[in-house]
This record gives sequence, C-alpha cells and structure tokens, in this order.
Amino acid sequence: MNKGKKETAKEEENKYNQVMELASRKSLFFPSAEIYPDSPAGFWDFGPFGQAIRRKVIDFWRHELVQKENMLEIHGAQILPQLVFEGSGHLKSFADPIMQCKKCKKYERADQIIGEKIGKNVPESLAIEKLDEMIAEHKVKCPKCGEEFGKVSKFNMMVETIVGKPGEFKTFLRPEACQSIFLDFARMTKTMRLKLPQGIAQAGGAFRNEISPRQSITRAVEFAQMEAEIFFDPIRINEIKDFDKVANYKVNVLRLGKEKVEKFKASELISKKIVPKQLIAYFMARTQQVWNKMGIPLEKIRFREVDKDERAFYSLATFDFEVETSLGWLELIANNYRTDYDLKGHGEKSGTDLTYLTQEGKRIIPHIWEISAGIDRTVYAILEHSLKKGKEGLYLSLNPKLAPADCAIFPLVNKENMPCIALEVKELLQNAWFDVLYDDSGSIGRRYARVDEVGVPYCITIDGDSTKKKDVTLRERDSGKQIRVKISELSDKLRKLLNSEIKFK
Repeated sequence: MNKGKKETAKEEENKYNQVMELASRKSLFFPSAEIYPDSPAGFWDFGPFGQAIRRKVIDFWRHELVQKENMLEIHGAQILPQLVFEGSGHLKSFADPIMQCKKCKKYERADQIIGEKIGKNVPESLAIEKLDEMIAEHKVKCPKCGEEFGKVSKFNMMVETIVGKPGEFKTFLRPEACQSIFLDFARMTKTMRLKLPQGIAQAGGAFRNEISPRQSITRAVEFAQMEAEIFFDPIRINEIKDFDKVANYKVNVLRLGKEKVEKFKASELISKKIVPKQLIAYFMARTQQVWNKMGIPLEKIRFREVDKDERAFYSLATFDFEVETSLGWLELIANNYRTDYDLKGHGEKSGTDLTYLTQEGKRIIPHIWEISAGIDRTVYAILEHSLKKGKEGLYLSLNPKLAPADCAIFPLVNKENMPCIALEVKELLQNAWFDVLYDDSGSIGRRYARVDEVGVPYCITIDGDSTKKKDVTLRERDSGKQIRVKISELSDKLRKLLNSEIKFK
C-alpha cells in the first residue's frame, strides 16, 4: 500500500518532465528561434498539434463563457502609446523585485527565489527592505553558482517598442490584454447599446519583461490571455438574474489563514461574507464550471483568497484561480474586483468622458470584475492533467472539444481499394467541417498509438468489409472499444459523440 503511494507521488513529480518530453517529441511547443544559440529565454512556438489544442482552448472559453454570458468580444492592438500606461499606472507600479548574483551576475526574482527556499508564497509587493531581511534570515543563495545576492531593487516589466522615426512616438507592448477593453468602453457604449452588467472580452497576446523565465510556457516574456471584464453598476451588484442557476453550486475556496480548501455554495460565499455580493459569487462559480469542463478535476482547483498586502492596490477583492500541478499550485486566472480604477484613470488622463448613463438617468463610472486567464498556462495544466498511462504508453485523454483533431482515418492496408474509400471518407468529413488526420503508414496498432498520444478521440479504420458493406470501424481513444458504423451515418454519429449527445456503444 505504502509502495503504491510512493510510486504515485513519484509519477506526479515526474509529470512536468513527461509533458516536456511529449511536447518536444511531438512539437506541441518548443523554444522560439531555437536554431540560433543566443536566442533569449521566455519565447515559445507552438507546432501544429500544440497550436490546434491552444486554439481550441480559446474556442472553448469563447463558447462556454463569452457567448453563454452574452459578452462582447473585441480584438485590441498590442502596441499602445505611453499615455495609456500613465493612465493605467503601469509606468509607476508595474515592477518586480529583482536581485543580481554577486559572482555569476545572473538576475533572479527575489520573491520567487525566497518562496522556493522557504516553501511558501512570498508576495511580490513586499517592501524591498523586508525582502532583503528574508534573504539574510533564510540564507538564500544563487541557484546557479551558490553565491550571495546583492540588494533587491525594482525592475519595470514593460517592454518598450519603436514606432515611426526614433523619438517620434513613445510606445510599449501591452503587459496585459485588458487595457484595450477599458480604452474601447466608450465606443462600445455608444455603438453596441450596452446595458449593465456587461462583459467585454478578448483573447490576445501580452508581454512582460521577465528577468528569469522558467518552467516553459507557464512563465514567459510573450504569452497570451483570455480576458473578460464585467462592467456593472455597484448599486446593482446584488441583482444578477441568473444567480439561481449557480446558487447551490459548490466553489472551492482557500480562505486567508486556512491550510485546507473548503467548499462553499455560491449563495454561501455571500451569506458568509467571503465575497462582496452576487455578481462576484456568480462569476467565480461560472469560472470554476468552465475550467472543470475543460478537463481540470474539481479536486485540483481552488480560488485562493489574496490578502490585502498581496493584491493590487486598487482591488477590493482578489481570488486567484489556481490548479494543482507537479509544479505546485499554478495560478491560471486572476480574479479582481477592480472598482472604478481603470475607467477613472483613463478618463482623467485622456480627458474623455467614460461615464455611463443608467436607466434612471444617472451618470456613473462602472465598476469592474475581472477574469484574466492565461491561455498558455491553461494549456499546460490541461496537458498535465490529461496525461494518462495506457497499454502502449502515455497518451493525452483530452476533452474531445480540445483535441487537435476530431478523428483520424486509416486504411487498414494500401490495397483492395481501401485507400480510395479512406480518402472519400476524409473528404466527406472535411466537407462537414470536422478536423481530420489521415495516416496510411505503419501497423494499425502503431497508428492508433500515434494519434492517442496527442489526444485524438476517435479513429476510423477502413478494412476489407468496408468495400463490401460500406461501413467502417470507429474506435474510441480512452476505452479502445470499437463499433461498426455505416459511412452514410458517420458524420451524424461522430458529431453527436463529440457533443456528448450520445455515448460510445
């Protein structure tokens, strides 16, 4: 019994290496510009299978959260003028605590290195003096060469760009995707007939000048976010029409000062005063539902209540949505009650009226609840939690909606008209908008293993009977079970399976 537990723990520890090995071997993701030896760390490319999974994660979020919550989706520019970041406060406060090794001169994030040493989360907002004290107290040394660090200092993470002639425009790559949403609010109000509460969302790139990028795509310089900003009238924060749909749904929360996750009904989050009001409890419940549906087990999910000293100064409440992985608890989503800070700041800096006229004829600056999700971190967490051990080795037990292809088509052998029928089936399914892979080389068992490995949920094999009976063998990835399906019924059955309308039998 104890041996089993130890082996399970060892396997969990090894999950990161297994994901990285699979990612490299199947080109899910890999270092950008890897053919050049001096390329900076923190930049990643996604290969065909990885990009397909990544795109489908965004599509899943778009369908399950953005569309179902009637949000508006935009696409904003990634380069923005300096004045935007003066209005947002980034040029003053968007900085990380860093320190340099006295010997090898390598820079490291002070909060991260201390946290790794003591095994606890260290707020990056701690005063520099306090971080210096902790480094001395815990004898924190450089992980590369073992020597001492110099004093902690602040480093602004903004990535500056050049637009036009040198000195003509002062611009930066956006450090978070949400700023475009705030900048577009006035236009959306006028042209899209906004009625609060209203979510505005976008998926796109962001850039942060990480001093020591690590742990592959979970901490990079260039990354991507799925942002949803919910604008609402603070007076009506407790008037959510669909709240009854989630009132009894249990949300996993790690309270301040607690060591264990507790489960609270969404209604209890309010009655026990864990969150301010209905709107926040509603979207916390919806967020957990969506990521669980993506494939993250409920027992591996928590909303960690963030202390006032750790959260952003403008936030009235922050709950970091975290998933337990072999890397520890990994933050996937920042959930912040941003109040009226953003619209107020941009309105004052730009001289633009960013108020909203309520139905009662009153001018207000809306408050904002933020759901800021990391796309690449979500992809990593899903890969790790879907990695299973089968008869033929490791494979990805992905939610079919996130798989890089809906199905793979194989002619059993390259003769007796099987390739012709296989290509006809391929064309039939592609015309019906299915994502299809085709493979006619190697043994059928090896072909099954190849597509199982990257998470393709169904395989279609054309054999000798297919030429006579006009049917195929349909195989399910996780169970390995097979059934015969008429070619004329294949599109309908496959679609129902992918949409979980029927079970495989």
